[in-house]
Amino acid sequence: MIKYNLICRHDHEFEAWFSSSKDYDAQREKRLVQCPHCGSAKVEKAIMAPNVSTSRKKAAAQTKRKEALAMMNAAAQTIRKEIEDKCDYVGEKFADEARAIHYGEKEERPIYGEASAKEAEELRDEGVGIAPLPDVLAPKPKKKVN
Repeated sequence: MIKYNLICRHDHEFEAWFSSSKDYDAQREKRLVQCPHCGSAKVEKAIMAPNVSTSRKKAAAQTKRKEALAMMNAAAQTIRKEIEDKCDYVGEKFADEARAIHYGEKEERPIYGEASAKEAEELRDEGVGIAPLPDVLAPKPKKKVN
């Protein structure tokens, strides 16, 4: 992939990605490259500095990746703790519990647990408000519900 800084005849600057310089040339010739601001197809490459990869840049990028991962892990931990503290784990009885709460047969409360894809689809078809919980956000239950 290659990124070009482009400029249209109205001096609007923008970026676009292409699979190769030949791809850019072919798209430009067919007038497929257009300014997102005004729609002009009269577009040229703008002056741009080369992006030279240095060990300093690589180290900085690695540090940013590690910081971002640490932030995501901290956020996931916070969400897991919030779910664990404020929701009841109902295990494999999730579909039955969610349905009972939806129809007013049981007291409304936040729950989480396991459901098959078929059970989840049936709940959605009935209008039961559910959402999948990614494994990374699901707390490890202290004990299974029988």
